[in-house]
Amino acid sequence: MSNWYDTNQEEYKSFDRDILKRLLTYVQPWKKHVLIAIVMLVISSLASLTGPYLLKVAIDDFIKAEFLSIEERYSGLVFIAIIYLAAQLLAWIASYYETYFMSWAGNNAVYSIRQDLFRHLQKQDITFYEKQPSGQIMSRVTNDVNSLSELVSSGLTKVIGDILTLIAIVVIMVSMHPLLALYSFVTLPFLLYLTFGFRNVIRDAFRKVRAEIAKVNANLQESISGVRVTQSFGREEENLKQFDETNYGNFAANVRAESLFSMYMPLVDLVGAFGTAIVLWAGGWMILNGGETNGLSVGVLVAFLGYLDRFYRPIKDLSAFFAQLQSAMAASEKIFAVLDTQPEIKDDGILKLPPIQGEVRFDNVSFGYEEAQEVLHNIDFDVTKGQKVALVGHTGAGKTSIINLLSRFYEPQEGRILIDGHDISKVTIESLRSQMGIVLQESFLFSGTVMENIRYGRLDATDEEVVLAAKAVNAHNFIMELDKGYETEVQERGSKLSVGQRQLVSFARALLRDPAILILDEATSSVDAYTEVLIQKALDRLLEGRTAFIIAHRLSTIRNADVILVLKDGQIIARGTHDELLDGSSYYRELYQLQFVE
Repeated sequence: MSNWYDTNQEEYKSFDRDILKRLLTYVQPWKKHVLIAIVMLVISSLASLTGPYLLKVAIDDFIKAEFLSIEERYSGLVFIAIIYLAAQLLAWIASYYETYFMSWAGNNAVYSIRQDLFRHLQKQDITFYEKQPSGQIMSRVTNDVNSLSELVSSGLTKVIGDILTLIAIVVIMVSMHPLLALYSFVTLPFLLYLTFGFRNVIRDAFRKVRAEIAKVNANLQESISGVRVTQSFGREEENLKQFDETNYGNFAANVRAESLFSMYMPLVDLVGAFGTAIVLWAGGWMILNGGETNGLSVGVLVAFLGYLDRFYRPIKDLSAFFAQLQSAMAASEKIFAVLDTQPEIKDDGILKLPPIQGEVRFDNVSFGYEEAQEVLHNIDFDVTKGQKVALVGHTGAGKTSIINLLSRFYEPQEGRILIDGHDISKVTIESLRSQMGIVLQESFLFSGTVMENIRYGRLDATDEEVVLAAKAVNAHNFIMELDKGYETEVQERGSKLSVGQRQLVSFARALLRDPAILILDEATSSVDAYTEVLIQKALDRLLEGRTAFIIAHRLSTIRNADVILVLKDGQIIARGTHDELLDGSSYYRELYQLQFVE
């Protein structure tokens, strides 16, 4: 399969039996609903086709039946009218249940596809999200799944109904009068040429519309995300010009697509009008010249005109269905490509990591985000239970890479990482990460309340435990000053809170988990001095007996570390306490003077 995240991919794909078969597996659990829908569809289609024939009977057998009395003719017309209404009512009821049952099956299928996608995305590793644009990932879950909705909810049964209707109309018309049926089909080649030829032009036009609206969305997302930078540099007018160009491209594409579509429908109707005119002329001529002797009556002609009007509708619908099918094929291909993408970090460990003490060993570990470019070289160190380990070094030295490997977001190319003697590549990811707590430099809060965000670390925690965790990191006071305290909505990404407040909530979330190993990835670099003092006091108390890895830019967060690992160019060049390194490492001393002096 082609890359699902390629934005230049064709939005339409020719019919693929394997993709359709796989797509239909999501409908399989609802096959009873589909069968009922098909039965209702057949009933609805056949019942709706009785209308023109009943008109023929009414005209020929009663209205023009001069050998019958007025009372007999009137009674017959009443009977035909009742049958006509009953048939239309039956068609309406059957159509309702056909739509209901197929929509039920189709929407359940779409629901299952979206659930499978989201579940699969939750299992993907960090590498996956680093390589794929987030907008394209979201597009798979929303736009591509939505493009399948109409196909599986109504399109599949609708095409069955259209084909059935076409066959039935042809059979009825030929059986009623073969010669007039031949006249009726004169315009069919032109209609098919117009329908399927025009389809490609309209398809390309609407493909352009989707491409242009994608540009508008990308421009808008970037402008909103970077609004502070825009305003800081006074680039509002320039941004407006760029957006205007993008927006006008979308406007022009929509105008062209709608113009073509508005031209197509009247042309189809015009061809249909020619067909009707031919039947009316030919049928009228035969009636005037041959009367009833050629088997054509006024009732038959009226029925033909009715059937002819119904004949053109399915052809237009089938054209739309084929375009819909092609679009669904392309969307399905991208969706299944995501579902077939396996995580690079294989969670195939057969051992569930038992409750850990927190002993960590890096055994000659080498690692690179790209195999040809190592960022860590032969990293070797031991950490005992309860030790606080600080990682220091210039940007790019490999500090975060060590943390990523310990959390098993990536796998080392060489060497092993052991926790309490267990190789972490041999244990389940869930059993590993459930005993670790991580606070990142950029704290991420989810939409919801403060209480819900702290409890995110342990869903079974009571309100009292949440409050205790907040108090432990000195977050309780500011939380109680919020409008609704712990029930205050933090809004998207915690935008209602300051940077320092978000960081304190992140600390409470991690500490509520009560992890054996706590990771602080530059977690205090974005807080003010007062907030950092509060955090430092909490850490001094809460890290007792807990293994901790600390990456920090400030001296206060590493001064009391049991061990400091000094990294340079992906290697540990020195290790020891703060005082030992000041005396024994010129590189650390220089780093301290440049970066840590407060």
